[in-house]
Amino acid sequence: MAGGPHGLQSRRDPGDGSGGCGARPSTPSAPRPATAAMPWRLARAMAAAATPLDVLDLPVEDAGGAVLAGPVRARADLPAFDAAAMDGYAVAGPGPWRPAGRVLAGRTAPGAVGAGEAVEIGTGAPVPYGTRAVVPYEAVTCADGRLHGPFVAGRHIRRRGEDCRADTKVVPAGSVVTPVVQGLAASVGHDLLRVRRRPRVAVLVTGDELTFSGLPGVGRVRDAIGPMLPGLIDWVGGRAAPPVRVADERASLATAIADAGEADVVVVCGSSSRGAADHLRAVLRASEAEFLVEGVACRPGHPQLLARLADGRPVVGLPGNPYAALVAALTLLAPLLGALTGRLAAGGGWVRLDSRVTAHPVDTRVVAVRREGAKVVPVGRDRPGLLWGAALADALAVVPPGWRGEEVELLALPSR
Repeated sequence: MAGGPHGLQSRRDPGDGSGGCGARPSTPSAPRPATAAMPWRLARAMAAAATPLDVLDLPVEDAGGAVLAGPVRARADLPAFDAAAMDGYAVAGPGPWRPAGRVLAGRTAPGAVGAGEAVEIGTGAPVPYGTRAVVPYEAVTCADGRLHGPFVAGRHIRRRGEDCRADTKVVPAGSVVTPVVQGLAASVGHDLLRVRRRPRVAVLVTGDELTFSGLPGVGRVRDAIGPMLPGLIDWVGGRAAPPVRVADERASLATAIADAGEADVVVVCGSSSRGAADHLRAVLRASEAEFLVEGVACRPGHPQLLARLADGRPVVGLPGNPYAALVAALTLLAPLLGALTGRLAAGGGWVRLDSRVTAHPVDTRVVAVRREGAKVVPVGRDRPGLLWGAALADALAVVPPGWRGEEVELLALPSR
């Protein structure tokens, strides 16, 4: 797909001014020309068109949260030798047996076991040559200096390579390196993992009406998006810098974007609408940025945007209302970061939605929902300025225009 350094498809479109990070009342302003809002699915696809970032090799213990740039393959058979699966005795055939030494994991050479002999053995230790079974301690009795117990050929022996053969692909490319993946990679012989670099994300929080602690006074609004975004960015694979507060001034916003030069992605919270205090579109036009998405036909979250700066870095503009910003982040920011990291798409599935939900005639609705048994029902309390419904929800349901009861897509919400 055509694009700049981050592979975003170009769509030249002169925009306009843009909204703060609280639940800000709209400010009357003179009418300005507006471009047509892009359909929700097309906007999301535009964001997902980014080319993955560069690849690096990280020590297994440092690769957590990154995305694999290639598959993890076993470097050796697992187990690498025939090993005891239980604590007990390695035997070559039916008993009774005479005790004949001991083998412990990592401490003694296995040697050999002959007919009528029983070598005491620990779990994970290599079985002596000639072993046909391991008899667990609890199944063995001792009488007249001999050991007695059941013999079942092949029992309690893990044969070389029975869990995994060398060169087997155990984790596909595009997978997130979880703690379990780190443990598995180490167990199959890896010291380093080849991963995509996690995108550095600058978060700019605009809105002169915002307060950042305590109770807001008259005409003020407590910032809700600044505390939400870093965790969401980490959840979808990015690394968020601490949010930067920016005054509702065009020059201040332009400077803040310019100062975010080390970031791979710039997220502007608020200032994406068309009010008198919304300057993002004007700043982007002045910097000769390309508008890829300028408004999305969804509710909430309509005044969101995606642009590409002259140096190729994406800028995501989020609305100022908290729930609208969450919807926009899952519409544009999440798929953008997923593409930059090469992350395998992890959809929330498709479900039948409770019939109490109503569709909008022309816009996609994004509705907070939860599971109640076999049903998926709306939570409510999901007005644009309120995160209450989303906090109680299991997912967000994407309800297309004119929906009449067919299955709808679910967008996963962060669970940690």
